[in-house]
Amino acid sequence: MRPKNNKIVIFDTTLRDGEQSPGASMNLDEKMRIASVLEDMGVDVIEAGFPIASVGDFEAVHEIAKVVKNSTVCGLARATQGDIERCAEAIKPAVRSRIHTFISTSPLHMEYKLQMTPEKVLEKVTESVTLARNFTDDVEWSAEDGSRTEHEFLYRCVEAAIKAGATTINIPDTVGYAVPSEFADLITSIFNNVPNIDQAIISVHCHNDLGLAVANSLAAVGAGARQVECTINGLGERAGNAAMEEIVMALRTRQDLLPYSTDIKTEAIIKASRLVSTITGFTVQPNKAIVGKNAFAHESGIHQDGMLKHAGTYEIMTPESVGLTESKLVLGKHSGRHAFKEKLIDLGYDLGDNAVQDAFARFKDLADKKKDVFDEDIMALVDDEIMRTNDRIKVVALEILCGTVHNPPKSTLTLDIDGEEKSCKSTGDGPVDAAFNAVKELFPHEARLQLYQVHAVTGGTDAQAEVTVRLEENGRTVNGQAADTDTMVASVKAYINALNKLLVKREKSAPSALSA
Repeated sequence: MRPKNNKIVIFDTTLRDGEQSPGASMNLDEKMRIASVLEDMGVDVIEAGFPIASVGDFEAVHEIAKVVKNSTVCGLARATQGDIERCAEAIKPAVRSRIHTFISTSPLHMEYKLQMTPEKVLEKVTESVTLARNFTDDVEWSAEDGSRTEHEFLYRCVEAAIKAGATTINIPDTVGYAVPSEFADLITSIFNNVPNIDQAIISVHCHNDLGLAVANSLAAVGAGARQVECTINGLGERAGNAAMEEIVMALRTRQDLLPYSTDIKTEAIIKASRLVSTITGFTVQPNKAIVGKNAFAHESGIHQDGMLKHAGTYEIMTPESVGLTESKLVLGKHSGRHAFKEKLIDLGYDLGDNAVQDAFARFKDLADKKKDVFDEDIMALVDDEIMRTNDRIKVVALEILCGTVHNPPKSTLTLDIDGEEKSCKSTGDGPVDAAFNAVKELFPHEARLQLYQVHAVTGGTDAQAEVTVRLEENGRTVNGQAADTDTMVASVKAYINALNKLLVKREKSAPSALSA
């Protein structure tokens, strides 16, 4: 029997499945910032990580569990005693905690991945959920590769998980194989064939390999699923997960066909999207639904004419409903500290007095360099300031000589390394290469550059450049970011930011991450 309650539980897995995107690794401070934004948005369940995967993952889940009060903090665990006990330890401080345990149920996964018989898998379902219930009343069980699982076997597994104490049953489309009508039929068949299904909530976790993650999720909701697992910006393995912002705004916009509700404060969507994009270095494509920069832009003359007559002609939701406001010049070099602090509050930043003072000093420097200071400039400035906390390596001075006269390009760089200033000169194939070679000379390392990405924060030739650098060393991948009106300064600062993150990772010996 389908549930009568039309509240949809939003389960965000940006910090777990989203982080499994190659290159999307986040450190503890970054995860804490994202968790705080998710809680403020009204996310019901925050899947904070995979505690057994590494010391870093355990610490992230444990620290998030300490500070999050309104959302349920969840950890992922395979169907093994070690995973479940480690997960239980990580989530222990939480006001509301959940263990999410899973095992593969499709013939392909059971034979080749698990090398287990169906009966052994069924036994593991009961065993793992029973163990998890010893630590918390809130246990979620997932049938990995559920959309390719034989239906009769899936019914047996779901029934066994609920009987053992699972309160949420997750049916994942792990490889993004399903289509909406087929996935909805699967959810309906579970309601019709599992006798104790009324004792649990059905959840769905859809991947986007065929571009159908959101469509499959919404089809499942229509069939009776009452929890959707999703990520900010659709971040996730391979082609990603169902995008939270698309799920939530579809439910809000199409109440005529989707009469369901969530507790998400949609006005915080843009802030969350930008934060995740900045931290991971995964730039949101311009035509991305809801959060892309073109989502509310109108260039066609016909569209502009319609918009001028009535916004509803081409906008099915307002920009304000997702937290998008027109960027206005409200601060400049003559603005005072009080006005700047009020602007930070308007933009959603809650900084201590010392941090505000540091950010204000940098704002004054920026206002001297830049003709127009926009909200986006201030956001980039503050994000850049936050990312530089406790850095062991800092940029002191940089000079670049390049162009047709200086060939090869030359760089002169001074760094502060653990309190000691060091300088050198270097050359390269281009100005960026020359600057990065100087960094390597002053701080020798074996890290490989995997990504160098630049985009302008706002328009104009005086726009701040926001640079992302991705480094890889011995299997560890980190992203560094920085913003500055000088692209070369931003580039070196981003490289140094990535190196500082690598130093933190070097200090923590951790087992290799596990895939889920």
